[in-house]
Amino acid sequence: MRFTAPKDNAAMTSPDHKLPETSEKFTGNLSRCWIRWCLLAFGWANVGLGLVGIFIPGLPTTIFLIIAFWAFSKSSEKFQNWLWSHPILGTPIHAWHMHRVIPVRAKIFAAVMMTFSFVYVAIFIAEDWVLPMVLAGIMTPAATYVLTRASAPPHITASDTATRKEGPC
Repeated sequence: MRFTAPKDNAAMTSPDHKLPETSEKFTGNLSRCWIRWCLLAFGWANVGLGLVGIFIPGLPTTIFLIIAFWAFSKSSEKFQNWLWSHPILGTPIHAWHMHRVIPVRAKIFAAVMMTFSFVYVAIFIAEDWVLPMVLAGIMTPAATYVLTRASAPPHITASDTATRKEGPC
């Protein structure tokens, strides 16, 4: 089953902005009603945290929206379409889904906050070397992952488009 963005928004109906397919929709292991309601609540909690993150420095926005999108993809087609088609909240979800893009500003912010958190814990909270080493073991791969993602979507030139239309022959 494939879902697409609503047709009333011309910017969101291009082929690049189609709603992604999910392997497991609203059946299978998630057929129990209480799981669906839990996922809906979890999705809305993450939308709320994402909205708070817009206004509170230090609280990320995009990751919470991506998590909400996943929860809605397992529980509610209506809310999944809403989040995907939202003119503001949908943009970072599209960037991540289509190109695995993390903007430079977000990368810098993530690295600075991880460093600040590590230094704070190491100086003011930890009583020995164990907690800082555990944090370093968790934060280093996370920071490496974030910093090695693309910062902007790849640009498609006119020659790339012509080659795609004509094919290799």
